[in-house]
Amino acid sequence: MTMEPRPRRLSLIGLLPNMMTVGALCAGVTAIRFGVEGYFRSALVLILLAAIMDGLDGRLARLLRSESQIGAELDSLCDFVNFGVAPGLILWIWALQDMKAASWIAVLIYIVSCLLRLARFNLGHRAIDTAAEKSGFQGVPSPAGAMLALLPMYLAFATGSGPAHGAVVSVWMALVGAAMIGRFRTPSFKRLSFDAQYVRYVVVGFAALLAALLAYPWATLAALDLVYIGVVAASLVRRTARKEPSDGA
Repeated sequence: MTMEPRPRRLSLIGLLPNMMTVGALCAGVTAIRFGVEGYFRSALVLILLAAIMDGLDGRLARLLRSESQIGAELDSLCDFVNFGVAPGLILWIWALQDMKAASWIAVLIYIVSCLLRLARFNLGHRAIDTAAEKSGFQGVPSPAGAMLALLPMYLAFATGSGPAHGAVVSVWMALVGAAMIGRFRTPSFKRLSFDAQYVRYVVVGFAALLAALLAYPWATLAALDLVYIGVVAASLVRRTARKEPSDGA
């Protein structure tokens, strides 16, 4: 008599990364709902929460040694909703109602670019680009792309002004979409390291950043976007200069 194999047992702790991924999806979908209802600030907070959870779920999976193929698929699908569909729809509802037909093209460009970015990342991560992704990304990653796409909203809320002009938002969305599918290298902060003697400064800096986010959330998010743009631009200039042939004999 052949004995049936015992079903594989999974611990509740081992499911935490997938639960966090699903939680991020719930935050992104709820952000769309809040955007439809006109609660744009709440929608942006939920997208930021989804980005934080997205940054933690993979690290938690590696820490608990519970990485799985289904977890990787869930993460990619949720990223598309949270950082592609949700920001695109929220921006369209917020600023693009006066030019619905033309602006919808920009929304589609952004969302499709996010889809292509995630598909390329998945292919490279599974095949040949794993080592490269540790030191940098090819194009702007989707969470950073979402934060950049929402920059007009951060600036408007920080200054107390109304929605930005639809044409400006549309062009900006298309540019961010192009940055996500670009072939240039962007820095990754996953492997950022520093001397142990500077730990206290890093901790104080993190506390200051957290305090700024709580006190001046939109100005701080806008400033972080501008800093990221500056870092990417500096990285591109450095790489371009490194590739130029020297004039020496």
